Amino acid sequence: MKIAPSIIAADFTKLNKEIKAIEKAGADLVHLDIMDGVFVPNITFGPMLVEAINQMTELELDAHLMIVNPDKYFERFIECGADWISFHIETVKNTKKSINFLKKRRCRAGIAINPETPLKKVLPFIEYLDFLLIMTVRPGFYGQKFIPGVLKKIERARDFIDKNRLSCLIQVDGGINGENAEIVANAGADILVAGAGVFKTKDYKKAIENLRCCEKEQPSLVKFS
Repeated sequence: MKIAPSIIAADFTKLNKEIKAIEKAGADLVHLDIMDGVFVPNITFGPMLVEAINQMTELELDAHLMIVNPDKYFERFIECGADWISFHIETVKNTKKSINFLKKRRCRAGIAINPETPLKKVLPFIEYLDFLLIMTVRPGFYGQKFIPGVLKKIERARDFIDKNRLSCLIQVDGGINGENAEIVANAGADILVAGAGVFKTKDYKKAIENLRCCEKEQPSLVKFS
């Protein structure tokens, strides 16, 4: 199991220290929640902060674009250091074209789906994806409660990927903590995103160890050459 702490829950007055702390605690990725106040009811940050974070860490950066027209900004986020980019399927006109652009730029390509988004909407694209991001809260704010009904969606996605022998990883984000990480992992998750579940705890290392609770074979996160 891979763990991607989301810096949306970090203390931004000491961001460099926070990022170094999750590095030392054993994080695998740094998750970046990019919100525009249009697609979701909140505004966070953009490429400039991504570029600054990229200079603070050797960890790969995982940018979750909760914005309208994300394909207009793919190139900029990649230039600023994003190694993984996910976008919501509702926000692009040509899903396959968006995926192809990211992959041609050697960026891991992902589609994110909200709790209410049917899995069947993304099934035609899973074979082309590096990862599928399944939201277990409605995006916009961290600290929300995990929606257990989404577990069935994770299970169906895992079944589809395994039956078709696909390499797409399943990332799960929303209300993840040490109490529910095991059931999410058992449902089929490969990567867990946690904001408050890491940054609002007293011991980041212990929090990450508690999240990394499953003995699943770990997916490869080798950097592109």
